Amino acid sequence: MRLDKFLANAGVGSRKEVKALLKKRCVTVNGQLAKDSSVHVDEMNDSITVNGNPIHYQKYTYIMLHKPSGVISATEDKQDKTVIELLSHDLQKFKPFPVGRLDKDTEGLLILTNDGQLAHELLSPKKHVTKTYFAKIKGEVTEADCMAFANGVTLEDGYRTKPATLRILKQGAQSEVEIMITEGKYHQIKRMFRAVDKQVAYLKRTTMGKLHLDKALKKGEYRQLRVEEVKLLQDS
Repeated sequence: MRLDKFLANAGVGSRKEVKALLKKRCVTVNGQLAKDSSVHVDEMNDSITVNGNPIHYQKYTYIMLHKPSGVISATEDKQDKTVIELLSHDLQKFKPFPVGRLDKDTEGLLILTNDGQLAHELLSPKKHVTKTYFAKIKGEVTEADCMAFANGVTLEDGYRTKPATLRILKQGAQSEVEIMITEGKYHQIKRMFRAVDKQVAYLKRTTMGKLHLDKALKKGEYRQLRVEEVKLLQDS
Protein backbone atom coordinates (compact mmCIF):
# COMPACT_ATOMS: atom_id res chain seq x y z
CA MET A 1 0.00 0.00 0.00
CA ARG A 2 1.21 3.53 -0.78
CA LEU A 3 2.41 5.45 2.26
CA ASP A 4 -0.01 8.33 1.71
CA LYS A 5 -2.96 5.93 1.44
CA PHE A 6 -1.83 4.08 4.57
CA LEU A 7 -1.62 7.29 6.61
CA ALA A 8 -4.92 8.60 5.22
CA ASN A 9 -6.66 5.32 6.12
CA ALA A 10 -5.13 5.52 9.59
CA GLY A 11 -6.80 8.89 10.09
CA VAL A 12 -3.60 10.94 10.05
CA GLY A 13 -4.94 13.31 7.41
CA SER A 14 -5.74 13.76 3.75
CA ARG A 15 -3.12 12.85 1.16
CA LYS A 16 -2.32 16.55 0.83
CA GLU A 17 -1.82 16.82 4.59
CA VAL A 18 0.35 13.69 4.53
CA LYS A 19 2.61 15.23 1.89
CA ALA A 20 3.01 18.29 4.11
CA LEU A 21 4.05 16.05 7.01
CA LEU A 22 6.64 14.35 4.81
CA LYS A 23 8.09 17.72 3.79
CA LYS A 24 8.38 18.62 7.48
CA ARG A 25 10.32 15.37 8.05
CA CYS A 26 7.70 14.09 10.49
CA VAL A 27 7.26 10.57 9.09
CA THR A 28 9.52 7.53 9.48
CA VAL A 29 9.31 4.03 8.02
CA ASN A 30 11.29 1.40 9.89
CA GLY A 31 13.34 4.14 11.57
CA GLN A 32 14.18 5.97 8.34
CA LEU A 33 12.81 9.38 7.40
CA ALA A 34 10.24 9.05 4.63
CA LYS A 35 10.33 11.60 1.82
CA ASP A 36 8.19 10.08 -0.93
CA SER A 37 4.43 9.73 -0.33
CA SER A 38 4.12 7.19 -3.15
CA VAL A 39 6.54 4.68 -1.61
CA HIS A 40 4.90 1.35 -0.82
CA VAL A 41 4.80 0.01 2.73
CA ASP A 42 3.76 -3.26 4.33
CA GLU A 43 0.85 -2.07 6.45
CA MET A 44 0.93 -5.16 8.66
CA ASN A 45 4.68 -5.44 9.32
CA ASP A 46 6.44 -2.10 8.75
CA SER A 47 7.01 0.26 11.68
CA ILE A 48 5.63 3.69 10.77
CA THR A 49 5.61 6.80 12.96
CA VAL A 50 4.37 10.38 12.67
CA ASN A 51 6.01 12.88 14.99
CA GLY A 52 7.42 9.93 16.91
CA ASN A 53 4.01 8.32 17.47
CA PRO A 54 3.49 4.81 16.07
CA ILE A 55 0.70 4.55 13.50
CA HIS A 56 -1.24 1.32 13.26
CA TYR A 57 -3.17 0.30 10.18
CA GLN A 58 -6.90 0.71 10.48
CA LYS A 59 -8.99 0.54 7.34
CA TYR A 60 -12.39 0.77 8.99
CA THR A 61 -13.77 2.51 12.02
CA TYR A 62 -16.89 1.41 13.91
CA ILE A 63 -18.50 3.83 16.36
CA MET A 64 -21.39 3.50 18.78
CA LEU A 65 -23.09 6.84 19.43
CA HIS A 66 -25.80 7.61 21.96
CA LYS A 67 -27.57 10.05 19.68
CA PRO A 68 -29.19 12.98 21.45
CA SER A 69 -32.36 14.75 20.34
CA GLY A 70 -31.89 17.78 18.11
CA VAL A 71 -29.08 16.31 16.01
CA ILE A 72 -29.68 14.88 12.56
CA SER A 73 -28.40 11.56 11.17
CA ALA A 74 -26.43 12.94 8.24
CA THR A 75 -22.83 13.61 7.26
CA GLU A 76 -23.44 17.30 6.58
CA ASP A 77 -26.24 19.84 6.74
CA LYS A 78 -26.42 23.59 6.21
CA GLN A 79 -28.95 24.20 8.98
CA ASP A 80 -28.79 21.53 11.67
CA LYS A 81 -25.97 19.98 13.67
CA THR A 82 -25.10 16.49 12.43
CA VAL A 83 -24.00 13.36 14.28
CA ILE A 84 -20.62 13.64 12.54
CA GLU A 85 -20.00 16.95 14.30
CA LEU A 86 -20.24 15.16 17.65
CA LEU A 87 -17.15 13.08 16.80
CA SER A 88 -13.53 14.02 17.44
CA HIS A 89 -11.51 15.32 14.49
CA ASP A 90 -9.41 12.12 14.57
CA LEU A 91 -12.51 10.00 13.94
CA GLN A 92 -13.99 12.41 11.40
CA LYS A 93 -10.88 11.85 9.27
CA PHE A 94 -12.08 8.30 8.61
CA LYS A 95 -15.17 9.80 6.93
CA PRO A 96 -17.71 7.67 8.84
CA PHE A 97 -21.41 7.87 8.00
CA PRO A 98 -24.52 6.87 9.97
CA VAL A 99 -25.87 3.39 9.31
CA GLY A 100 -29.48 4.28 8.61
CA ARG A 101 -31.04 7.21 10.39
CA LEU A 102 -32.81 8.22 13.53
CA ASP A 103 -35.26 11.13 13.37
CA LYS A 104 -34.02 14.47 14.65
CA ASP A 105 -36.02 14.14 17.87
CA THR A 106 -35.23 10.43 18.37
CA GLU A 107 -32.46 9.35 20.74
CA GLY A 108 -30.43 6.21 21.23
CA LEU A 109 -28.18 3.77 19.45
CA LEU A 110 -26.66 4.89 16.16
CA ILE A 111 -23.79 3.11 14.43
CA LEU A 112 -21.33 5.14 12.37
CA THR A 113 -18.75 3.51 10.12
CA ASN A 114 -16.86 3.80 6.85
CA ASP A 115 -17.43 0.10 6.15
CA GLY A 116 -19.90 0.30 3.29
CA GLN A 117 -20.35 -3.46 3.03
CA LEU A 118 -21.38 -3.85 6.67
CA ALA A 119 -23.72 -0.88 6.40
CA HIS A 120 -25.35 -2.44 3.34
CA GLU A 121 -25.80 -5.75 5.15
CA LEU A 122 -27.41 -4.09 8.17
CA LEU A 123 -29.79 -1.99 6.07
CA SER A 124 -30.69 -4.55 3.41
CA PRO A 125 -34.43 -5.36 3.45
CA LYS A 126 -33.49 -8.97 2.70
CA LYS A 127 -31.60 -9.30 6.00
CA HIS A 128 -34.52 -8.34 8.29
CA VAL A 129 -32.17 -6.93 10.95
CA THR A 130 -34.21 -6.25 14.09
CA LYS A 131 -34.17 -2.82 15.76
CA THR A 132 -35.59 -2.34 19.26
CA TYR A 133 -37.03 0.92 20.55
CA PHE A 134 -38.34 2.23 23.87
CA ALA A 135 -41.21 4.70 23.50
CA LYS A 136 -43.58 6.81 25.55
CA ILE A 137 -46.99 6.98 23.93
CA LYS A 138 -49.78 9.50 24.41
CA GLY A 139 -52.81 7.33 25.11
CA GLU A 140 -53.36 3.89 26.58
CA VAL A 141 -51.72 1.17 24.52
CA THR A 142 -53.81 -2.01 24.53
CA GLU A 143 -53.46 -5.68 23.66
CA ALA A 144 -55.47 -4.88 20.53
CA ASP A 145 -52.66 -2.55 19.47
CA CYS A 146 -50.14 -5.33 20.09
CA MET A 147 -52.17 -7.62 17.84
CA ALA A 148 -52.40 -4.95 15.17
CA PHE A 149 -48.61 -4.50 15.17
CA ALA A 150 -48.11 -8.27 15.06
CA ASN A 151 -50.28 -8.48 11.94
CA GLY A 152 -48.77 -5.40 10.31
CA VAL A 153 -50.54 -2.04 10.21
CA THR A 154 -51.52 -0.02 7.16
CA LEU A 155 -49.94 3.43 7.08
CA GLU A 156 -51.55 6.58 5.73
CA ASP A 157 -49.96 6.07 2.30
CA GLY A 158 -51.40 2.55 2.02
CA TYR A 159 -48.16 0.72 2.84
CA ARG A 160 -48.68 -2.30 5.07
CA THR A 161 -45.80 -2.81 7.49
CA LYS A 162 -44.12 -6.11 8.17
CA PRO A 163 -45.13 -7.79 11.45
CA ALA A 164 -43.69 -6.01 14.48
CA THR A 165 -43.52 -6.87 18.17
CA LEU A 166 -45.16 -4.40 20.56
CA ARG A 167 -44.74 -5.03 24.29
CA ILE A 168 -46.53 -2.95 26.92
CA LEU A 169 -44.30 -1.90 29.81
CA LYS A 170 -46.68 0.56 31.46
CA GLN A 171 -50.30 1.38 30.68
CA GLY A 172 -52.00 4.69 31.33
CA ALA A 173 -52.69 8.13 29.87
CA GLN A 174 -49.05 7.95 28.81
CA SER A 175 -48.01 4.38 28.14
CA GLU A 176 -44.49 3.01 27.96
CA VAL A 177 -43.71 0.33 25.39
CA GLU A 178 -41.00 -1.60 23.62
CA ILE A 179 -41.19 -2.05 19.85
CA MET A 180 -39.19 -4.39 17.63
CA ILE A 181 -39.24 -3.85 13.88
CA THR A 182 -37.27 -5.34 10.99
CA GLU A 183 -37.61 -2.48 8.51
CA GLY A 184 -36.97 1.23 8.61
CA LYS A 185 -39.46 3.26 6.64
CA TYR A 186 -39.52 7.04 7.05
CA HIS A 187 -40.86 7.93 10.54
CA GLN A 188 -42.10 4.35 10.68
CA ILE A 189 -42.82 3.91 14.38
CA LYS A 190 -44.53 7.29 14.65
CA ARG A 191 -46.67 6.44 11.63
CA MET A 192 -47.51 3.01 12.99
CA PHE A 193 -48.86 4.51 16.20
CA ARG A 194 -50.80 7.14 14.26
CA ALA A 195 -52.40 4.23 12.41
CA VAL A 196 -53.84 3.05 15.75
CA ASP A 197 -54.84 6.61 16.78
CA LYS A 198 -51.98 7.26 19.17
CA GLN A 199 -48.98 9.58 19.24
CA VAL A 200 -45.32 9.00 20.09
CA ALA A 201 -44.12 11.41 22.78
CA TYR A 202 -40.59 10.02 23.15
CA LEU A 203 -38.56 7.49 21.16
CA LYS A 204 -35.20 5.85 21.82
CA ARG A 205 -33.46 3.04 19.94
CA THR A 206 -31.83 0.52 22.26
CA THR A 207 -30.60 -2.26 19.95
CA MET A 208 -29.60 -2.86 16.34
CA GLY A 209 -29.29 -6.50 15.45
CA LYS A 210 -27.45 -8.20 18.31
CA LEU A 211 -25.77 -4.99 19.49
CA HIS A 212 -27.15 -3.16 22.54
CA LEU A 213 -26.62 0.50 23.39
CA ASP A 214 -23.94 0.81 26.08
CA LYS A 215 -25.79 2.05 29.16
CA ALA A 216 -22.63 3.84 30.30
CA LEU A 217 -22.81 6.20 27.31
CA LYS A 218 -24.60 9.44 28.10
CA LYS A 219 -26.51 11.29 25.38
CA GLY A 220 -24.02 12.73 22.90
CA GLU A 221 -21.25 10.36 23.97
CA TYR A 222 -19.68 7.70 21.77
CA ARG A 223 -16.95 5.10 21.66
CA GLN A 224 -15.39 2.79 19.12
CA LEU A 225 -16.78 -0.72 19.01
CA ARG A 226 -14.79 -3.61 20.40
CA VAL A 227 -13.85 -6.48 18.06
CA GLU A 228 -16.51 -8.75 19.53
CA GLU A 229 -19.17 -6.05 19.05
CA VAL A 230 -18.30 -5.66 15.38
CA LYS A 231 -18.70 -9.43 15.12
CA LEU A 232 -22.17 -9.12 16.70
CA LEU A 233 -23.17 -6.66 13.97
CA GLN A 234 -21.73 -8.88 11.25
CA ASP A 235 -23.75 -11.80 12.62
CA SER A 236 -27.00 -9.81 12.89
